[in-house]
Amino acid sequence: MLYEIKNGDLKISADTFGAELHSIEFNGTEYLWQCGDAWKRYAPILFPFICSPKDRKYSAKGKEYKMLANHGFARDSEFEFLSQTDSELSFILKDNEKTLAQYPYNFELNVKYTVKSNCVEVLNSVKNTGDEDMYFYIGGHPAFNCPLCEGESFDDYYIEYSDNEHITQEINGERVVLCEYGKKLDVSRKLFDNDAIILSYPNSKAVSLKSKKCDKSVTVEYPDSDCIAVWSPTGDDNAKFVCLEPWTSVPTNFDDDFINLENKPNAVKLRAGEVFDYTYRIVLK
Repeated sequence: MLYEIKNGDLKISADTFGAELHSIEFNGTEYLWQCGDAWKRYAPILFPFICSPKDRKYSAKGKEYKMLANHGFARDSEFEFLSQTDSELSFILKDNEKTLAQYPYNFELNVKYTVKSNCVEVLNSVKNTGDEDMYFYIGGHPAFNCPLCEGESFDDYYIEYSDNEHITQEINGERVVLCEYGKKLDVSRKLFDNDAIILSYPNSKAVSLKSKKCDKSVTVEYPDSDCIAVWSPTGDDNAKFVCLEPWTSVPTNFDDDFINLENKPNAVKLRAGEVFDYTYRIVLK
C-alpha cells in the first residue's frame, strides 16, 4: 500500500512493499526514477546483503544458506506500516519464516522517511531481537532522473563528490584511473560499461548529480557510509537515471574469501538487543 506526505514544496510517497520510496517531488519536479522498463525499481533497500556472495551462498551459525535474490530480501518483502505524520513515514519488517529460510537471525528493520524543506532523511534501524550476535550489510539504491530538466540529455550531467577523490575501476584485470584526485565525473553510457563505480572509504561525505545546463541537482549525503557507488545500466538509452548508492561498506561479494558470514570483514556485527542506525539524506535543488 502506498503512503504519501507533503511538507511545503516537497512531497514523497513510499510503499509497504519493500518500504521503498516511489516518488520525490520538489517544486513540481519528479526527482526519482519512475520504475521504467530499463530498471523496475525506484529506491530499494539493500539488506541483509549488498550485492551477493558467490552463487548467493554463505554459511552462518554452522549451516549453509542461499539468498534467493540479489541484494538480500528487504526490497522484495512486505513491510508493516507503522505511522504517518505531516513530515514522517515509518515501516517495519520483522524476521519471519521466509527470511529465516535464507538468513538465520532474528531482527527488526525499521525504515523511516522524514521530509523537511528540500531534504528527505532516510533512517534504517536494525535491531537484533535474537540472543546472539547477528551480521549483515545495509545500504540504499535510489535512482534519480537524468535528465531533470526538459530539453536536456543524459550526457549533459556530471557526478560531483564533495571532496577530491582518487577513483579507479578494474577493467580486464587492470586498475584504470577514472578520476585522479578530482571531484567530477562526466556522465555517459560509456562511464558505466564496467558496471558500478564503487568508492570505498571516500574522502567525501556527499555526492551530487548535477546538470551542465540547468540549476536542478540532487545530492546524497552519507555520514555513516564507508562506501558510495554510482551506477546506471550501460548501453540502454531508455535508462534515463543515475543511482547514487550509499552503503555501509564494500559489497558482500568483496568478502568472498570468507564463506562464513561471521568472518566477513566488512559485515556489521550487532550484539543481542542492540540497534544499528544507518542514515543518509537526499537534498534537492
